[in-house]
Amino acid sequence: MPDSLQELDGLLLSVPKNWVVQRDGIHFQGQRYLAPTLAPFVGHTITIRYDPRDISEIRIYDRETFICTAIDEAHPNLRLSLRDTETARRASRKKLRHAINDRIPTVANREEPRTPEPTKRRPKLRTYAEDE
Repeated sequence: MPDSLQELDGLLLSVPKNWVVQRDGIHFQGQRYLAPTLAPFVGHTITIRYDPRDISEIRIYDRETFICTAIDEAHPNLRLSLRDTETARRASRKKLRHAINDRIPTVANREEPRTPEPTKRRPKLRTYAEDE
């Protein structure tokens, strides 16, 4: 049994994933997570754990040692689940695909049919009578 509630929470989180800390934070699932204590770990591989029901924050570990909790700065007070994020992405892709597919026939109809230009005949090379 874990000694503290924080350790118990860590065990209940998802499977750990290795990630590299960038200069502007950790990029995970299309979000950027920041924490001031990540500065010394820039360029290092760390382990993240997260709750799929709430990906507004992730927990950072270095060699099984808890470092900090990083927060998604774009949605600090919102509780977003991984399923909600994936659903929103799928809907956005579908909407974009429909918009592109709706425009393709319009653009294709606007183009005038191309007729091949007649090839210009080049004059034959003149030869001397002795060469024949």
